[in-house]
Amino acid sequence: MPSKDSLLPSSPISIDQAVQSASAELTAFLQTLVRTPSLPDHEGAAQKLVADKFRALGLEVEIVPTLFSELRDHPAFGDDGFSPDGRVNVIGCWRGTGSAPGHSLILNGHVDVVPPGDMALWSDSPWSGLVREGRLYGRGACDMKAGLCAAIFAVDVLQRTGFKPAADVLIESVTGEESGGVGTLATLLKGYTAEAAILLEPTCLDICPVQSGALTFRLTVPGRSAHAAMKPEGVSAVEKFALLLQAINALEKERCLAFQHPLYSPGQNIAPISIGTVRAGEWHSTVPDELIAEGRLGVLPGETVDAARRALQTALERASAEDHWLASHPPRLEWFEGQFESAETVSSHPLIASLGAAHRLVTGEAALLRGVTYGSDMRLFVNHAGIPSTHYGPGDVRLAHSANESVPLAEVLTATRVIAHMLTQWCAAGS
Repeated sequence: MPSKDSLLPSSPISIDQAVQSASAELTAFLQTLVRTPSLPDHEGAAQKLVADKFRALGLEVEIVPTLFSELRDHPAFGDDGFSPDGRVNVIGCWRGTGSAPGHSLILNGHVDVVPPGDMALWSDSPWSGLVREGRLYGRGACDMKAGLCAAIFAVDVLQRTGFKPAADVLIESVTGEESGGVGTLATLLKGYTAEAAILLEPTCLDICPVQSGALTFRLTVPGRSAHAAMKPEGVSAVEKFALLLQAINALEKERCLAFQHPLYSPGQNIAPISIGTVRAGEWHSTVPDELIAEGRLGVLPGETVDAARRALQTALERASAEDHWLASHPPRLEWFEGQFESAETVSSHPLIASLGAAHRLVTGEAALLRGVTYGSDMRLFVNHAGIPSTHYGPGDVRLAHSANESVPLAEVLTATRVIAHMLTQWCAAGS
């Protein structure tokens, strides 16, 4: 096996030395990002930190606003209900020298985070950035400010070694990923493209070139109100929803058992259907005349959005036809907010090989190749811009969106080293 620095031309210090030298600064910057809340519509302060860091690295900085007026007619656009024009995306471009053959690359990360939820479930403040036993805690630490920092500091450490890419490297810090991807869509429509992209989502440093999709839906179930003491004269929307929920769960199981893919485990629930919120009734002693449930329908890899929607619609229609009330008062199904398609880059693509070689070089082990069950901005690159892409980043997605979210700092440093080595291959070396 070649030495860890064999991919890099003669330079003052090695990549590993540069990462070690930058580790404290990386940790401090990640702490600052986590301590800067960046909930949807409030990402401005965090984006300023990123832009200032890009400028400190001498990168060309572009601020790209997310304007719904420019995105609305695109088939991948989803109105996430947040500001139509007040959110910005930050791009730092490390220009290639053009002195040798090389491929351009996008390193993409989102700075928006989900709400922290019940604060009583957190051991410390969700915005603490606390480091304990090698892990950094806080909302967004795992999903996915750590990955964004790994991308930024991969460029930082390469600059410390004297490396200069032959082709452009673009680091993108986008908004709106958690609710539909309007930030990345805005950058693509403004012409920020490359020959490949890596999304530094939390994958435990596995290479994940295929993703399921996810469609947000709203289900309105009608009932008929009555005094609770006269329940037989009413129709409970809650009880009718229970019938529909059984049909939804049966559909999820059926789809799971019928699907096979080499990058997913047999029987793995690739495309979960989950109900996230339920609202019904206005008074405890009144039979509720309406229930509104909102949830998420998984889209199988290779399945179209329309086909996934039809599957749920058909299951609801069949269940309704078997119930006297629902047959004449059918539930209403609507699609809103995030509409994530599935996407896949073939495992044989050179991007996957290059990233895999860098991972092996740094860790001494082959990277695990697998698919993920969540939707992400990857589908915008692959399906709408024709850019081969993959997920690869530090952290475990099982900790994302949860109380006491955290990321192991050792993984962040490893990701930084891997991306740095990968850039010396993919973008061609020069110094």
